[in-house]
Amino acid sequence: MRKIALYLFLILGVASCGEYQKVLKSSDPAFKFTKAVEYFEAEQFNKAYPLFDELMSAYRGTTKAQEVYKYYAKTLYSQRDYILAGYHFKRFAQTFPNHAFAEEASYLAAYCYYLEAPVSSLDPAYTYKAMDELQLFINTHQGSPYVLEANGYIDELRERLEKKSFDIAQGYHHRQQYSSAVTSFNVMLSEYPDSPYREQALMLRLESAYKLAENSVQDKQSQRYKEAETAYLEFMDAYPETVYLTQAQDYYAKIQGFLQKES
Repeated sequence: MRKIALYLFLILGVASCGEYQKVLKSSDPAFKFTKAVEYFEAEQFNKAYPLFDELMSAYRGTTKAQEVYKYYAKTLYSQRDYILAGYHFKRFAQTFPNHAFAEEASYLAAYCYYLEAPVSSLDPAYTYKAMDELQLFINTHQGSPYVLEANGYIDELRERLEKKSFDIAQGYHHRQQYSSAVTSFNVMLSEYPDSPYREQALMLRLESAYKLAENSVQDKQSQRYKEAETAYLEFMDAYPETVYLTQAQDYYAKIQGFLQKES
């Protein structure tokens, strides 16, 4: 019984392959388009793509070109080729702005950039590009039902950038590169003043500033202890009841001990 089932499977596979070859060799664009759509709807994208790719040339300059181009871009998207799909979605929206698919194509172009944006630990260049494209869509399609989703993706990408900025500064701190840590925390706190990592960042900046002063050469210590004092005061102003209060006050006492000795 198992052998019979395998035999039938092989026959069907060969027949299917033969049918596809017949479609590929056909000189009838309308027939190819019908079959390509069937393959697309059946999620056989590897079969649909070569047909739409060929039909892009066959229907160029005709009214059918728009429909072919729509399926071509959607097939790339379904194959997870987001960079190329994003390019063609954007081009479709620009070339056929009055088409019913134009708005969705414009959104999908931006969404493809989002899908290509890496996690927070990787190069953020594509993340910035995705945010720009999503914001451009929002600005040019203010009444679109996709605007809410686009805003959500922008918020998510911004959180990734916040996390990356914090991780970079924290990495310098853990490696005892305190000067770079203080600079990086300053940048992070300036760019993301409402970050959920703000309290922790302010505490680590204080600690880095103190360690930098403590390990500095004598002629730089006085200025750096004053900078550490400023870091403490800014921290307390922002979080007077911080969970790091005891730790922060301990650093402040040491800072004051040095400054009072210097005065």
